[in-house]
Amino acid sequence: MDREWNDSQPIYRQLRDRVVVMILDGVLKEGDPLPSVRNVAAEYRVNPLTVLKGYQQLVDEGLVESKRGLGMFVNTGAREQLLKAERQKFLGEEWPRVRATIERLGLTATELLNGAAHATLNPSLDDAQAKPAERNPAKKER
Repeated sequence: MDREWNDSQPIYRQLRDRVVVMILDGVLKEGDPLPSVRNVAAEYRVNPLTVLKGYQQLVDEGLVESKRGLGMFVNTGAREQLLKAERQKFLGEEWPRVRATIERLGLTATELLNGAAHATLNPSLDDAQAKPAERNPAKKER
């Protein structure tokens, strides 16, 4: 987990989001224990109640369960539940902005798939049609 906090949202929410990323990335799998509240609080120099509040959000969302005396564990199906929710969030909130930017810049599907490193200087030229000197202006034919 990243040790830096930002001021855009409360620390407990950032902790919750970091655990979500760990589950989505497969760092934490179904049945795995979450790092202890005490360890996280000490490692990140935050109040244990802050960590507990972040963990409690995960419990409230049904992603994690608390086993008395043992700790918190990732629930079965948590990753699939998160993937579904994150996909819906992306398509509903982020994709419209990304799509608007793509349209505003006039990017083609080929340019998006090839990435910025392969984008031509002249958007009307396709990579396959461009002459070698046009694909790499620093390399002139002799």
